[in-house]
Amino acid sequence: MGAITNDWLDAIASEFKKPYYRELYKFVVDEYRKHIIYPEADDIFNAFHLTPLSKVKVVIIGQDPYHNKNQAHGLCFSVKPHVDIPPSLVNIYKELHDDLGCYIPNNGCLEKWAKQGVLLLNTVLTVRAHKAYSHQGKGWEQFTDAVIKAVNEQDRPIVFILWGRPAQSKKVMLTNKKHLILEAPHPSPLSAYRGFFGSKPFSKTNEFLAKNNIQPIDWQIENI
Repeated sequence: MGAITNDWLDAIASEFKKPYYRELYKFVVDEYRKHIIYPEADDIFNAFHLTPLSKVKVVIIGQDPYHNKNQAHGLCFSVKPHVDIPPSLVNIYKELHDDLGCYIPNNGCLEKWAKQGVLLLNTVLTVRAHKAYSHQGKGWEQFTDAVIKAVNEQDRPIVFILWGRPAQSKKVMLTNKKHLILEAPHPSPLSAYRGFFGSKPFSKTNEFLAKNNIQPIDWQIENI
């Protein structure tokens, strides 16, 4: 497991010393030794490496990583370049096109968003190959709740985008009145037509950021 070395460490260092995290660490190390686990161990904390706490403008909360080969790389909804775009991200791109007119790219790598301050946070950071939710309830949720609380405590306006019920369950932690909370159904094919399409999260986010004198996000993912 790659270490977190930037300003996130100041905010969440205490988590690494807690009993739950020690148990989680042992579990994850054992899983990598015995099974195929995604993402690669060095990619587990990519969301934190690419988006320092001081740079966070937007938080998008996912569930657990994609569980098929070469997909997950530590950013929710994102896949490595040259990998087929998963159905939920296909729908995210459709909404982005309808909302802001962005063309639909030929890849699903969202690192550009992360580097601009979009924290792409799964609530569970590892998964066993081909077994969705296999690492739920092992301690990751407690860790990522601490991350969400740390962002909530930042004394500046931040947008939280909560797609689907699991993400929306985190709303109770978002107590800072400076923040904007955007809720919609999950973009998966099962629920996107129940209100995700037409929710305009990208334009609403940029309007809020601009109103608060914060540089908006360039949401266009380019072709590769």
